[in-house]
Amino acid sequence: MAWFKKTKSENSGKKVKIPEGLWVKCDSCKEIIYRKEVERNLQVCPKCNYHFRISARQRLRYLIDSGTFEEMDTELLPDDPLSFRDSKSYPERVKENQEKTGLKEAVITGRAKIKGLPIVVAVMDFSFMGGSMGSVVGEKITRAAETALTERLPLVTVSSSGGARMQEGMFSLMQMAKVAAAVGRLKQQGVPFVSILADPTFGGVSASFAMLGDIIIAEPKSLIGFAGPRVIEQTIKQTLPEDFQRAEFLLQHGMVDMVVDRKSLKDVVYRLLKMLLSDRGSSEQPQEQV
Repeated sequence: MAWFKKTKSENSGKKVKIPEGLWVKCDSCKEIIYRKEVERNLQVCPKCNYHFRISARQRLRYLIDSGTFEEMDTELLPDDPLSFRDSKSYPERVKENQEKTGLKEAVITGRAKIKGLPIVVAVMDFSFMGGSMGSVVGEKITRAAETALTERLPLVTVSSSGGARMQEGMFSLMQMAKVAAAVGRLKQQGVPFVSILADPTFGGVSASFAMLGDIIIAEPKSLIGFAGPRVIEQTIKQTLPEDFQRAEFLLQHGMVDMVVDRKSLKDVVYRLLKMLLSDRGSSEQPQEQV
């Protein structure tokens, strides 16, 4: 009868402990992937090429030359012009997001270099109140555009936003016109402006400066639009295409110029800026009289 008795091994009853944070699940293909492999691939899924959302600091590491970033306008902090309150007061929400992200606002601006080429850069962070554009975000991007104009440096922006910040009401909506006017002056003066759209880019950001670049680049499969698909379907009473508002759909319909993988983005932006600077330089040369 001993044949039917279970013998306990020395290791039975012991659970194998797997360190937390070692693996990550892809939001697209649902594969479980070794986190370090994703990090080595610039936060892109090696299985399906899904581009994970990343912070503004991570974006800067991937896009610009190491050690060249000089942050601007760090003293600007959001105010509460409407004394807005929902389940929490607006100042409480701001403080909560500052502690969560380590940022003072939803955008980082500054001077930097891409492969040795000096630029002014503005990078939005979706994890800070959905990357919403309030007065400070609008002011910082406007100042970045003005610095680019004064110093004749190309402007590169990376957008990732849900749109205007409702807690600031009309003060937030005013930023659309202000920022659009600032980047418009760059075009008038022949200063290059490259706009990069990351997932997601919506609302007042997509309706203003994000879609005004000399060249508009989107990351693969990024959601880009003004209103969400559910709102549009309810408005027009029609079923939208499956890939509606994805970067590839916008490229096909002429709304963006390029869809570029994250690992190629730095090289592509550098080449485009060199081309734009060369074209602007040659166009400013006096024409020979015949």
